[in-house]
Amino acid sequence: MLVPNKNTQAVTVLAVVGAGSKYETKQNNGISHFVEHMFFKGTQKRPNTLVISEAIDRVGGFYNAFTQKEYTGYFAKVDSKHTDLALDWVSDIFLNSKIDSKEIEKERGVIIEELNMYLDTPVRHIRDLFEELLYGDQPAGWEIIGTKENLKKVQRKDFVDYIKNHYSANNTIVCVSGNFSQEKMIMAIKRKFRTINKQKPQGKIKIIEKQKEPQIHLRFKETDQTHFCLGVRAFDLFSPKIYAQEILATILGGNMSSRLFIKVREKNGLAYYIKTDAESFTDSGYLVTQAGIPHTALSKAVVMILKEYRGLAQKTITESELKKAKDYLKGNLVLSLESSDALASFYAGQELLTGKILTLKEECAKIDKVKASEVREMAKEIFKKESLSLAVIGPHKNENELQKLMKL
Repeated sequence: MLVPNKNTQAVTVLAVVGAGSKYETKQNNGISHFVEHMFFKGTQKRPNTLVISEAIDRVGGFYNAFTQKEYTGYFAKVDSKHTDLALDWVSDIFLNSKIDSKEIEKERGVIIEELNMYLDTPVRHIRDLFEELLYGDQPAGWEIIGTKENLKKVQRKDFVDYIKNHYSANNTIVCVSGNFSQEKMIMAIKRKFRTINKQKPQGKIKIIEKQKEPQIHLRFKETDQTHFCLGVRAFDLFSPKIYAQEILATILGGNMSSRLFIKVREKNGLAYYIKTDAESFTDSGYLVTQAGIPHTALSKAVVMILKEYRGLAQKTITESELKKAKDYLKGNLVLSLESSDALASFYAGQELLTGKILTLKEECAKIDKVKASEVREMAKEIFKKESLSLAVIGPHKNENELQKLMKL
């Protein structure tokens, strides 16, 4: 996939593969992320981490990788005159990583410390707990980083088998974005990735959605601040309702003039941060509000948020508020796609997950088409008592008190 842009001096080469934690089993949960780490440990051409890192460092480039629920990506961003190097580098680690047993042993400690860091960072860990509460003991509910038990026991054969079964030409997108020669690039990509595995990749387990009543999970921790996520199940990437869903989330807590930011932070001084966003995957989705508050304000904050949820379901928003949310989403999207790496992720992600590509203009047109009545209908559809879920990290034990508040 090529995304040319002559108005930049940068080029990003990105390889994304449809393999993430939703493709794992209970026994190997965490291996997608572990594989990502191992791809930086050495190839035949670049035998160790230092050589791999120096290759891009020497030209002032930027490189990284990421593991999500449904895909993993590897990229390098460089001055356009080093495009060949970036393509060679990405293809090399993607196809030729040695997965050395000694490096696996060393990297276990690194990832376990990464996990410990997340556990000590409630503002991040609370979202994992919310997804665990929503989906339970299935891939959608497991943490991307895995468990300490799995991280300690996974062996080289597990890596080799996972890569063989999940890294394939059939679920890999190679995207080059920025200032480059299109005529040469297609052939260069084919040449560099000619040895890629051609077998059909394994799929993921079908997600099970089941919830008949409000649910709460309290993670007791002596923190200085209570962090919580309060949300509901919503729509996946293939639903035509996702644009109304994004607008609804924006109105609630998408920016500093949103309803919840003004009410919870500005008018009541209960939180430094509060936000609402909608998350959509290929087979599931949710809308959630997250905040950090004083321990004594948990019940008050929950009541405030639920009141705003209820209000959106009962009363149609004004055209002015609708327009503000649309303009915010469109403007934010435009600004977020200023860089070559953002453009690569934008287009490659669409192609990989949905098999369709919408341009920036087409995305904005979809947003513009949403009516105020559709946002209200969306709110009525998802904001129901039986769909509520609340995850909390802090020194709290009284679940019964919170359960009484979970109503719409």
